[in-house]
Amino acid sequence: MATTSSGGGNAAGAFTTIKEKVIFEKEIKKSKFIAVAGPISSEQSAFAFLNQVRDPRATHNCWAYKVGDQFRSNDDGEPSGTAGKPIQSAIESSGIDRVMVVVIRHFGGIKLGTGGLVRAYGGVSAECLRNAPTQLVKSKVPLGVEVPFELLGILNHQLQSFQVADIRQDYETGKDGIAMVSFKVDFDQAAELEEAIKTNCSWDLVFYR
Repeated sequence: MATTSSGGGNAAGAFTTIKEKVIFEKEIKKSKFIAVAGPISSEQSAFAFLNQVRDPRATHNCWAYKVGDQFRSNDDGEPSGTAGKPIQSAIESSGIDRVMVVVIRHFGGIKLGTGGLVRAYGGVSAECLRNAPTQLVKSKVPLGVEVPFELLGILNHQLQSFQVADIRQDYETGKDGIAMVSFKVDFDQAAELEEAIKTNCSWDLVFYR
């Protein structure tokens, strides 16, 4: 059974995710549990990841994922609430976003009971995420500024020092000797970059967001 819910988001403009696919295996009462975690960006990429790692020979392929405030989980034949939800809880507790965890179970002949299943699925998921290398991802905000041609060199130096992305220069602004330069910068550096550009170029420059 699949369930969908919403949860608390990350700090505005930034989130922690894992860098790469991570696998953790554990045998519990002769059942083999294999937790596979991977970074995702959307529901579509989550199901692509699921199709990539699920084992059709396994007894169960249970999973959960988190993208921003959106959660979804699936028990894949285990008793309701004993697999997908514990995996989701492990994701929430880890503080990691844009991530999916698939737990593959090969049944070993001994039933674990409701509590045992919750501990098993939640435990291997939590351990898998603890072992995962993480990275902080900052969202970028678009900025634009009209600047005289003679100041383009100084402006580009400032942009490079802040490691901005997607720099574009438009010389057809309808204003003689003026170019429109647009770019994207980390959300928490936008104000600092704007001040640096004004300080080194001109305080008369107008920025567009």
